Amino acid sequence: MAQGLLIDMDGVVYGGDTMIPGADVFIARLLKENIPFLFMTNNSQRTRLEAVRKLGRLGISVKESHIYTSALATGKFLSSQIPNGTAYVLGEGGLLSSLHENGISLVNTDPDFVVLGEGRNFTLEMVQRAVDMILAGAKFVITNRDPSPKKKGWDNLGIAATSAMIEEATGIKAFVVGKPGPVMMRAARKELGLETAETTIIGDTMDTDIRGGVQMGYKTILVLSGITKKENLIRYAYKPDMVVDSVKEIKFPLPWW
Repeated sequence: MAQGLLIDMDGVVYGGDTMIPGADVFIARLLKENIPFLFMTNNSQRTRLEAVRKLGRLGISVKESHIYTSALATGKFLSSQIPNGTAYVLGEGGLLSSLHENGISLVNTDPDFVVLGEGRNFTLEMVQRAVDMILAGAKFVITNRDPSPKKKGWDNLGIAATSAMIEEATGIKAFVVGKPGPVMMRAARKELGLETAETTIIGDTMDTDIRGGVQMGYKTILVLSGITKKENLIRYAYKPDMVVDSVKEIKFPLPWW
C-alpha cells in the first residue's frame, strides 16, 4: 500500500525566513526514497513558483508539483460549483492565478462569488463593495480562517479578522476552503493520488493541521517547532498519533506504514 505525507510549511520546515534545523535533510530523504509528499499551506498569497523559490533560498529544493495551497483548492472548488463563474476578489498573486487557471473570471460587478484571501492591497472601499455584493446575492468564500499572530509589526491582519468584519456587515458566514476544512484536506490527498488510510499529515498547529487530519481520518504528526507547546496538548479533546520536537526526529518507516 502506498503511503504519503501532507506537510505544513511555516513552523514545520521554516520559521519566518529561517529554516528549522534538519528540515532540509528530512525533505532530501523523502525525495531520495520516493516518498510522495505535498507541502500544504493555507497561505493563498504565494504562487507555487514563489513557494518553491522561498524554499530554495533556505536550502530545500523541490518542484512546483510539491506545493499545494489554499489558493489552488479555492480555484478548484469554485470551478466545481459554478464552472466558468465570476468572482470579486480581495486577495493577491497566488489566489488570482489559481482562479484564472480554473476558468473563474475576475469582475467588479455582479459576481457569482466574493473571495477573500490574504493581502494588504485592498481598501475599506473594496471591502464595502464586497459587502454590497454579498448582500445582493454573491456567495462569500474565504481561502482560510487563520487568525492574526497578534505580534507587533505583523504585516497581515489574518483572514479571521477581515472575514469577521464582512460577516458582521452582511450577517452571512463565509464558506472556508482551507485547513482544517475538508475541501482542502481532501483535495490535497487526491492530488497525491492517495486513499485516506495512506495519508499522514505533519503540522505544528493543533487547531488546523492536526484537527483537520483527525477529522479526515488521516494519521497525524505534531511537531513542536512551531506554534503548539507540549504542555498545551491537554486542552484538546483529540490527540496526534505522534509528537516530535521537529521533523528531523521523524524516522521511516512510520509505525503505521
